[in-house]
Amino acid sequence: MMKNLFALSLATCLLAALAPLTQAAPPAATFADEPEAVAFARDLEQRHGFNADTLLSQFAQTSPNAKVLQLIKPPTSPVQRSWERYRPRFLNDRRIDGGVRFWQENEGQLIKASALYGVPPEIIVAIIGVETEYGRNTGGFRVLEALATLAFKYPPRAEFFRTELEQFLLLARENGFDPLAVKGSFAGAIGIPQFMPGSQRRYAVDFDGDERVDLAHSVDDAIGSVGRFLEQHGWQAGQPIAVAAATNGTPDPSLIEAGIRPSLKMADLAAKGVFAKADPQATVALIDLVSPGKETEYWLGFDNFYVITRYNRSSFYAMSVFQLGEEIRGRLCEQLPATAANRERYCRA
Repeated sequence: MMKNLFALSLATCLLAALAPLTQAAPPAATFADEPEAVAFARDLEQRHGFNADTLLSQFAQTSPNAKVLQLIKPPTSPVQRSWERYRPRFLNDRRIDGGVRFWQENEGQLIKASALYGVPPEIIVAIIGVETEYGRNTGGFRVLEALATLAFKYPPRAEFFRTELEQFLLLARENGFDPLAVKGSFAGAIGIPQFMPGSQRRYAVDFDGDERVDLAHSVDDAIGSVGRFLEQHGWQAGQPIAVAAATNGTPDPSLIEAGIRPSLKMADLAAKGVFAKADPQATVALIDLVSPGKETEYWLGFDNFYVITRYNRSSFYAMSVFQLGEEIRGRLCEQLPATAANRERYCRA
């Protein structure tokens, strides 16, 4: 009997000691508790006719995301640029074969987009391949949460992300979708082509004719929207993108420092020891593809190369898109019957 009473007493003491630990933890702070988010909601009510209380109820279901903040921050120590490391992420058999299948499955819409916007099919395919591997990896972050986190918890780019949060909420209202349900990248990019909300509102198109733009599920809309994005940023139909360059030694650093936007004349480059098979009157940018411990590759980028960098402001990115597109087209040329039509459509002269 005494043994049972002792056990009961011990259990009672343990429960009493653990009670503070087992009580429900206070709810995590949400953006509805943030004065800046509240002011933001009131501002959208004034400028765009939103219901601020509705926005705040959505913010009440959204909390700061530590992973987003971790991913957006630049590395603590400088990272050496390396084309040798970067290139294989996108130039590999999986993406090339996937691009061939994507092209064959969507050839009609790619032809339509190319005719309408002047952008070659392989560039549209390659951008979608680089961005999401043809729609396989569109992101698992709640877009509202990611954008709110960056808008209100990341001061270095708060202004940009507040604008994108505003654009996202407008986009949701215009298209009738629940902003809490949309998923994308940690930076708030959406869908198969990874458009930021502002770019989607400015450049995306209803390419499948269903009277709505759906970049998350409609491959047709993604294809048309990529084509229109590039066309609106100055794509020049039928013009070159990039060409390999030969150099007499290391080029003058000022040629690289001139930037990625074409500003150098071919004739001037030749006088400074940079040569390529290109129109002597062409205006180009000198692109350095650096790999530590390796010889630097030099290329000349034309206006269309610069346009690709409007999608992602990196010469490595633009070169990956260009070269992936070339590889996809080349593999199609190898695989299909050698008819005149196939040679004209897929094979380089």
